[in-house]
Amino acid sequence: MAEVHGGHIVAEYLKNVEGIDTIFALSGGHIAPIFDGCLDLGVRIIDVRHEQAAVMMAHSWSIFKGKPGVCLVTAGPGFTNSLTGVVAAYMENVPVVVISGMVALRDLDKGALQDMDQQSMVKPVVKWAGRCREAHRIPEYLDMAFRQAVTGRPGPVFLEITPEALYLAVEEEEISYPAKAATKYPVAPDEDAVAQAVELLNGAERPLFIGGSGVAHSGCAAEVKELIEKAGIPTLLFDNGRGAIPDEHPLSIWDGGLMGVLAATSMADVVLAVGIRFNWVLNFGDPLVNAKVIRVDIDPTEVDRNRAADVALVGDASVALRMLNRGIEEKDRGAWMDTLKNTFAALTAGEKDAMQTPAAPIHPFRITTALREATGDDAIFILDGGDTLYFGMIGLRAKEMSGVIGSGTLFGCLGTGVPFAIGAKLARPDKTVVLMTGDGSFGLNAMEMETSCRHGAPIVAVICNDQAWGMVKHHQELYYEECRVCGTELGVIHYEKVMEAFGGYSEFVDKDEDILPAIKRALECGGPACVNVITDPTVTSPATVMFVEAFKLEQEGA
Repeated sequence: MAEVHGGHIVAEYLKNVEGIDTIFALSGGHIAPIFDGCLDLGVRIIDVRHEQAAVMMAHSWSIFKGKPGVCLVTAGPGFTNSLTGVVAAYMENVPVVVISGMVALRDLDKGALQDMDQQSMVKPVVKWAGRCREAHRIPEYLDMAFRQAVTGRPGPVFLEITPEALYLAVEEEEISYPAKAATKYPVAPDEDAVAQAVELLNGAERPLFIGGSGVAHSGCAAEVKELIEKAGIPTLLFDNGRGAIPDEHPLSIWDGGLMGVLAATSMADVVLAVGIRFNWVLNFGDPLVNAKVIRVDIDPTEVDRNRAADVALVGDASVALRMLNRGIEEKDRGAWMDTLKNTFAALTAGEKDAMQTPAAPIHPFRITTALREATGDDAIFILDGGDTLYFGMIGLRAKEMSGVIGSGTLFGCLGTGVPFAIGAKLARPDKTVVLMTGDGSFGLNAMEMETSCRHGAPIVAVICNDQAWGMVKHHQELYYEECRVCGTELGVIHYEKVMEAFGGYSEFVDKDEDILPAIKRALECGGPACVNVITDPTVTSPATVMFVEAFKLEQEGA
């Protein structure tokens, strides 16, 4: 009778039950049997330079693949290194399965190498945490992990497997695998509530549709398009849901910029909010004082958070929208859209001018103009940074679901850019993947550009190099005074030379007219590339100004 070890069982489950052919990891003795099993089963291991990046790559891979991403970390520091990535996935509700090694059970609490309570550390920032002690139960525990990751509001899960379970060989007949992969079962909202929502939307004069990552998780782009086009509803899509309808769609109001978001929500009389939290981006729902609000969310605890729903549709977004579409009437709301467009024109005139006008020193918006011209918007754009994130969010355009994504609106984690870009490229090798990142953010995971080269994941990183931790530096200048700037200046660093050392393509740009040609050459090189653009260090984004004003108001209130 044939025997298999626990690491082989893990690989068998991933490959043949869940259909996972790529995982993200950094090696270690506690998890060596899983590496060995992946080698046998043909599961591709993207070995990274830091465990944080492994989780972040799995996070991005999940978004663009539409299934849970898997990362593998060894015990102790391998586990603790992963925590920032785990928290980022938890805050953004992304299904990631983290498999971790641990100390042998016989050595617990004896002072063994890397003996620590990993479960207690991770439980607050995952949906579920488990420990598998026996090889024959590995499929059972993996099945639990994957089901927890995708059920209801998605999110990361954590499974540690003991060395006894991974290294032990057991008879194949002792192993029982689930008949199918973890499945998400859509939940329908209450029909009476749907009828109330339909009545509100049909009677609205100034309706507004806003959607978030829940739109992406439920895969309801077709339902969104049908509803807004039938009813003529202006639409704003955020986070991973951005691009469910293209930003250039006639009913998209992305051209309103950050101030346009708040203006639109304050002017609307009915707001349909789908799979989005009323967090700081929406000013916690405060601008919606004059609107009736319909909230659609898979999580019943979310629909009344910060701003109570007038109508709550608790269920899967795709099911809820299909139910709404049955009763939505065709409407021409061109006058309402014209009102918004006219309002936005005044609010965004300065930003549009910055995008269109060559500048010395280079304005960050000029990078977005060059990227759009070079790619025709037919790319996945990954954003990372503080001010840089703002300029990319406003200046770039999503042509498909999750076509422009950043580090998320809740955790605001810098350093996600390079791992996110690599994860996106591995999930969608057919797409051009471009990273627009700040210089500080780039440095946090810059070594992963070597991972990009080694594993043949050709991303193009364009650095918006303002020679500082720009958002915090400008905060210091605005909140204190210019002479009080400290700990935030980096100077001119030639990151492109680091890329050259890794074996990738690189260019340094300090003139406006050179941005577009350099980006085109980077895109055409066929491999990983870095374009380091020196930008105006004095430019401050409106987001930074808003944050500073909020701090001042808090101080006055105190």
